[in-house]
Amino acid sequence: MTEARAEARPEPGGSRLAQGFALFAECLLTGVWIAVAALPLVTYPAAFAAGARHLGRRLAHESGGWREFVADYRAAVRRGWLVGVAGWIALAAVWVDVQAVRSGLPGGPLVGAVGVLALIGAAVAGLRAAAAWRPGSSWRALLAGAGRRTVLDPAGSFLIVGGLAVVACSAWFSAPLAVAVLGAVAAAAVAVEERYRRR
Repeated sequence: MTEARAEARPEPGGSRLAQGFALFAECLLTGVWIAVAALPLVTYPAAFAAGARHLGRRLAHESGGWREFVADYRAAVRRGWLVGVAGWIALAAVWVDVQAVRSGLPGGPLVGAVGVLALIGAAVAGLRAAAAWRPGSSWRALLAGAGRRTVLDPAGSFLIVGGLAVVACSAWFSAPLAVAVLGAVAAAAVAVEERYRRR
């Protein structure tokens, strides 16, 4: 009887609640890693790709830590920095659109709204591409596929938009909090991509 009770008891740290907290803590730590890796400003796609790979390994119960994150980051940044530059160019274009709206240019509000929506769509596609990245993947192919999934899977895309909104609100409230939440956005992108893959 005693042996049966011992077998029925879950192992310490093996409960779903404990696993959930462990994953949440891993997301926060990964957010810090992503923020540090994205400091050169054009490396944020590679940082998110490495963070997503790390969280994917964690979800698959595979070993991996800082060294694997750095190795993935180095592989992703080889072409990923070009994606980062393109992202900053897109942001600058939207900023010009917003200035056109403010100056009262005819049709400015429509152009500004389209520009902001396009930027949000590009950010979602970029996060989905980063979540799907694997060593040796082509960023161009990843972005093309992620763009299609962004349109074909609106529910998943809105989930990622919600994650981005949480980061923006966290940054407004407290910048250090936003850094940690970046890992949660990467986790959301991984979950959305996995959900789409299993459909």
